[in-house]
Amino acid sequence: MRILVVVLVLGVLATASYCAKVTYDHRALVIDGKRRVLVSGSIHYPRSTPEMWPDLIQKSKDGGLDVIETYVFWNLHEAVRGQYDFGGRKDLVKFVKTVAEAGLYVHLRIGPYVCAEWNYGGFPLWLHFIPGIQLRTDNEPFKAEMQRFTAKIVDMMKKEKLYASQGGPIILSQIENEYGNIDRAYGAAAQTYIKWAADMAVSLDTGVPWVMCQQDDAPPSVISTCNGFYCDQWTPRLPEKRPKMWTENWSGWFLSFGGAVPQRPVEDLAFAVARFFQRGGTFQNYYMYHGGTNFGRSTGGPFIATSYDYDAPIDEYGLLRQPKWGHLKDVHKAIKLCEEAMVATDPKYSSFGPNVEATVYKTGSACAAFLANSDTKSDATVTFNGNSYHLPAWSVSILPDCKNVVLNTAKINSAAMIPSFMHHSVLDDIDSSEALGSGWSWINEPVGISKKDAFTRVGLLEQINTTADKSDYLWYSLSIDVTSSDTFLQDGSQTILHVESLGHALHAFINGKPAGRGIITANNGKISVDIPVTFASGKNTIDLLSLTIGLQNYGAFFDKSGAGITGPVQLKGLKNGTTTDLSSQRWTYQIGLQGEDSGFSSGSSSQWISQPTLPKKQPLTWYKATFNAPDGSNPVALDFTGMGKGEAWVNGQSIGRYWPTNNAPTSGCPDSCNFRGPYDSNKCRKNCGKPSQELYHVPRSWLKPSGNTLVLFEEIGGDPTQISFATRQIESLCSHVSESHPSPVDTWSSDSKAGRKLGPVLSLECPFPNQVISSIKFASYGKPQGTCGSFSHGQCKSTSALSIVQKACVGSKSCSIEVSVKTFGDPCKGVAKSLAVEASCR
Repeated sequence: MRILVVVLVLGVLATASYCAKVTYDHRALVIDGKRRVLVSGSIHYPRSTPEMWPDLIQKSKDGGLDVIETYVFWNLHEAVRGQYDFGGRKDLVKFVKTVAEAGLYVHLRIGPYVCAEWNYGGFPLWLHFIPGIQLRTDNEPFKAEMQRFTAKIVDMMKKEKLYASQGGPIILSQIENEYGNIDRAYGAAAQTYIKWAADMAVSLDTGVPWVMCQQDDAPPSVISTCNGFYCDQWTPRLPEKRPKMWTENWSGWFLSFGGAVPQRPVEDLAFAVARFFQRGGTFQNYYMYHGGTNFGRSTGGPFIATSYDYDAPIDEYGLLRQPKWGHLKDVHKAIKLCEEAMVATDPKYSSFGPNVEATVYKTGSACAAFLANSDTKSDATVTFNGNSYHLPAWSVSILPDCKNVVLNTAKINSAAMIPSFMHHSVLDDIDSSEALGSGWSWINEPVGISKKDAFTRVGLLEQINTTADKSDYLWYSLSIDVTSSDTFLQDGSQTILHVESLGHALHAFINGKPAGRGIITANNGKISVDIPVTFASGKNTIDLLSLTIGLQNYGAFFDKSGAGITGPVQLKGLKNGTTTDLSSQRWTYQIGLQGEDSGFSSGSSSQWISQPTLPKKQPLTWYKATFNAPDGSNPVALDFTGMGKGEAWVNGQSIGRYWPTNNAPTSGCPDSCNFRGPYDSNKCRKNCGKPSQELYHVPRSWLKPSGNTLVLFEEIGGDPTQISFATRQIESLCSHVSESHPSPVDTWSSDSKAGRKLGPVLSLECPFPNQVISSIKFASYGKPQGTCGSFSHGQCKSTSALSIVQKACVGSKSCSIEVSVKTFGDPCKGVAKSLAVEASCR
């Protein structure tokens, strides 16, 4: 077995190291004349760091992936027209080469529209200002820019010999992205545009196929592919010529500020994967396999959170999410055991009744079968090839030899992990050079107009056209004179300031003091607020701070979505009913903050104030502290409990927007999640009534052992002394395996005499290097109940289970225990039994 593994690894490396011819037919991609069943996963290079890439890619390979898929982010690389940046997290060539070094292939999704919950869908905002341009349609100015950037990326890859036709890892490229979802809005020009895009891409002569996802009417020169939670029932146009490919199998969903945390059960994800391959698919990609972090101002939206964890098999911090990663690894192994038969012939289907289906791939000596029960409630028992098989509801059993079940998608052999964070105060690690007790210094951001480049205009300006997204912030400022005879001062009555805005949020100040704020709602799409205000006699200043929280990234004509205070802005008298419209007055504008222009985010300004009394709960405040990195190598996060909303920088690098005061709705999160039945992004959510995101990833590579600088811009008011560091830990390992589980996939052999003797096995392995299993928190063989972290004994239990598991596991990095009466005795004859274990590692 060890020799076989080495040969397979070397085979992949060789494929990625020498020129390969990549084509396709109706069944699969064909690499050097051989059809391939390929499993892929998305990792977006700028959502992690170059230091993380090798580990992420190796874990992907260990999880059974053949291909790494990534978008190319145009606005990341060409933020200024004609000026390119491919350094650091933007080093696309280095990322592709890192994938190649691991012996994996690459699918390069150039787009250059990417969606991806990325700011402006990946388009650079300067496109918006090109005269006569219309994005994503048959428009010459747009097509010229799209072709120029696409050709730029292709030429970069060719120069480095990164296409498979040159000996590199890139076996696929993508042009456009999910255009078929919205192309009707563009009329007849959409079809002309799509044909042009396909012809343009193919003309670049990459030597590998191009795909268009969600484009069923894609031109014959490219492959149309499917995106979604399920693609088993999807068929490509021209199925006699194109393979069935799935470019985005959504492993979870993205998190929004103000939303609950999405999670997709691995049993459902595994079911979707197995059904796709059962129904003739041969290329499947997880979106995402590692989601990562939306650093800086890269989020789309509005309101996409900084975390892009996506409930992916590798979590935001680069750790394995178990049992999702492990169970999918087993699914991949099971499918690869069927590859010989799958690529040799077309599938043959037979029905056992409603919702129960068998698929057979058989040719010569090779035979593989998939048995599926897509009923959402009832298990099924079927007779197939003379044998009886039990199929749990919403599951697929995989039989690599058309006889023995190697895996059922609803039965998990992999251990689960309970993650946790160990907290300690930032102040505990304040650098000794900080002399004052608080450890924090601050600068007040001026309210209203403070910069020399402010300007005046009559009327209200749209924000994106004004700021060109150089900043989240735009000040609208107006001075009014109020005399004692004005109705707004009569009888000491209070006035209502009415403001309407496309948002995404606004803060109102009267004479430099906070008066109120508003946030756009998902149901409305605009802000309409009535803020009680009181004016003094004489000159008064109304300062409105409008802000964006990620630009629109999806939908027809998304680029035309506006932002900012569009009006009306009115003063309404409460008692006398008078209304004064201020919308057409001469307003003064300031793009961005004084602190942004002054480089406060680096922490190096001479304006920082250090005094014993630290201002807290004060809006528009910059804070700074110097700290030492937490000990160890575990991933690091900042817990922003106590803060309001803003942005944070560590050693000058933005870790993203923070907003811990934006809570998820109090309802919509079930106590338990039933994986059976179709999944959507509102199913199985968690964290209701709590902040959508409190913890924010700080890459270890951004930290020095000591002397690190943390800078915050707090927008609405908070207490920085409550901020704490947290290091990612694994609290417990758990596994629950029944006597009806198949043997581990690794033990598979098609020789029925030698290969199926081993029964179900429970395995545990500590996740970090140099760890061993230190204790067994729970062990029960019989009828244990509950889930990881809350197991309990059932009425039937073995009295020796704990001691047997302790002897097998404690002191070892990993352990495996056969789940059988042979191991534990029989505490209850005639009853189906299982083994549940929870362990700790140190």
